Formats: sequence, structure tokens, C-alpha cells
Amino acid sequence: MNVLVVDDHPVNRKLLRVQLQAEGYDVVEAANGVEALQTIERERVDAVISDILMPDMDGFRLCHEIRNSEKVGALPFILYTSTYDSPADRKLAQSVGADDYIIKPAAAPVILKALHDAALRTREIRPREIPQQGETYVLKQYSEALVRKLSEKNSELQGALDSVQIAHDEILKLNRELDARVQQRTAELEIANRKLTAANEELEAFSSSVSHDLRAPLRHIDGYAAILGELVGEKLDEEGQLALSRISDAAKQMRQLINDLLAFSRIGRAEMRTTVVDLEALVAESIRSLHSEVNGRSIVWKRDPLPRAQGDPALLSQVFVNLLSNAVKYTRPRDPARIEIGFRDEGKEELVIFVRDNGVGFDMRHAQGLFEPFHRLHRAEEFEGTGIGLANVRRIVTRHGGRAWAEGMVDGGATFYFTLAKPA
Repeated sequence: MNVLVVDDHPVNRKLLRVQLQAEGYDVVEAANGVEALQTIERERVDAVISDILMPDMDGFRLCHEIRNSEKVGALPFILYTSTYDSPADRKLAQSVGADDYIIKPAAAPVILKALHDAALRTREIRPREIPQQGETYVLKQYSEALVRKLSEKNSELQGALDSVQIAHDEILKLNRELDARVQQRTAELEIANRKLTAANEELEAFSSSVSHDLRAPLRHIDGYAAILGELVGEKLDEEGQLALSRISDAAKQMRQLINDLLAFSRIGRAEMRTTVVDLEALVAESIRSLHSEVNGRSIVWKRDPLPRAQGDPALLSQVFVNLLSNAVKYTRPRDPARIEIGFRDEGKEELVIFVRDNGVGFDMRHAQGLFEPFHRLHRAEEFEGTGIGLANVRRIVTRHGGRAWAEGMVDGGATFYFTLAKPA
């Protein structure tokens, strides 16, 4: 049995074809009523399943044309629609001679039963003898159906346009609110930036003032201690001379602490000048700057060629100076001292740089506090320092978007790590 499937949507035709072919039917296709009539003229068609709403010629008109044909007027005809579903539409389907009326989507058994029943009701082919009033009645119903469907579509379209207009108005309103918020936020940020700039300027002025006010008494203390040593140093016993020495050392230590605090404060406010940095050159320069500290020492340096990274050269130079000077200081009891500078490329967007030594190390229970200001694990009599160096390291690395951490073991050396971004 050859079934003609008429629908302007290829997907709908394909679904019907698959369902019918699975039951043994042969299927031909047409995209509208005009194509369907042409197909009927040139091919054998035993039944028609047609959509209603189609361009050029709809399903109602196609059914009407077939029923008025002397050649195929008795052809089983089923209307299959998702658009026309009112009682008036069903009445029009009967008027034009449709054998059945199915609402999409329908299960295969429903479609097959409709085909079977339509075949049983096949009409005898007879001449076209339709009374004038009957033809007029059908055309009137057809026109009313079209007008009704157009009215429904117009209403749907108007509703859609109203919804679009409402959505458009809402978007405009949201855009205005967003613009207002952006302007407000921009103004707030500008005010905050001005306040921050003013605060930084005040802090810089305050730091300079405090630095001057603290340094002056320290210079006096150190100076008068030196004068006192020259005047009566020979008359003082050993304990008195030790006291004078401690006064002078304490003044120098305090002066160094003030300098370190000022440097720590300025690092947080310094402007970043990011570029591609030659880390190998920074390490070489940092080692040269430690000449006085390594002079006379037996130090074995192990240096892997370091790659380039993204960062501020001046700030990163301070990181290497602090880490290398720490390694030099805490390997002082070792002969020879061993200091290694290397990196790990873990395939991500960052590099892991490390400085490793065989010095006195530290207890890992205190690892978290190593990078806090003034945190020291050794007495000043053992190793000099103010406890600011590693705090500077973490602050600089953090400003570069990286991380800093340490691993160590008591009398087993230490390794300090930090991450930097690869060049863009």
C-alpha cells in the first residue's frame, strides 16, 4: 500500500515515514497540497495523510480538490494536524470529505487504525455531482476557518509582540539601572581611590616623620655611648664595658629594625612595573650583592638555569636577596655550606622557584609563622636579624599573584618556595 505523506516540515514527514515503513507501508512525500496533486498524477497513491497548515495549498483545500476529482475522488484521506483543533475545524474536515482527523503527535497504533478504517470506507469513484449550495457551503466553511485561524494567529502574534515590548521595556529599565549603578560604583571607586592615595601619602609622611624622630634619639644614644667609652672606657671594669657595648649594639639593632619596617611598609605601596624578568640575571646580581657576607666562607653553589617569568624586576630582586642572604646566614655553622637555586615547571601557568640549603633548618611546626613580621626561631646571639625579611618575601610574591611556603627539618636544612606567572 502506497501512502502519500504531505507536510511542509521534513522532520514531521520523516517521523511518519519511519512509523509507516516499520509496518510494511510504502511511503512517498510532498511538501504541500500542490506537490501532492502532482505526485498523485504521476504515481500510484492508495491513501493520503496530510497536514493542514501548509504554504501554496493547505490540507483542507487538498482534500476538497481530491474529493472533486473523478479519477481519485474515493482516495482515503486523513488530516493530521497540531494547529486546527476546534469543533468548527473538525466540522470543516467532514465537509471537505476527510475520512479521519488526528491530532499531532499521535502514536503509531492510532495512525494505523485510521488508515485501516479509511480504507474500509473507500468511496466508489463517481462523477462530480455536488449541488451548488453544497459547494458554496463548503467554501464558506473553508473561508470562515481561514479567517478564524488568521484571527487566532494575529492574536498570538499580538500577544507575542506585547510580550516582546514588555521584555524590551524591562531590558531598557535594567540597562538604565545598571548604568546608574556603574556610574555610582565608579564614583565610589574614584572617591575610595582618592582617599587611599591621601591615606598613603599621609602614611608615607608619617613614616618619614616617625623614622626621623626615632632615628635621632638612637643616633644620640649610640653617639654618647661611643663618647662615654672614649672618656672613661679604660676606667670601666669588664662588666661596665660590656654594658656600653650592649647599649651601642641595641641602638644599631633598633636602627636596622626601623629601616626594615619602613621597607616593609613601602613594599605594600610600591607601584608594580610588570614585565618579562630574566630570573637568572637577578640571581647572579643577588649573589654578587652578598660578597661581604660570603667572603672567606666555603660555600658550594648549585644553580639550575632559571627561566623567564612575569613580574617586577626590582621587587623580585628583593625576594632573591632576602632568601639567599637567609641561606648564607643559616649555613654559617656548615663547612662547606651548600646552597641550591632551582625551579619546577609543573605544566601549569606558573613556575615554582626554590632556594635550598643545608643549614640549621627549623621545626615544621613553626613553618606557618616564618613569613610573619618579627617572627624569629633563633636568638639574636645565634643569628642576627629583625624578622622582616621573609615577611617581605611573602608580601612581594603575593602582590605578584603567587604563593610562598617553606619546608625544613631541625639540623637538616631548609627549602623556601615561591611561585611566579610564566610570561604571557
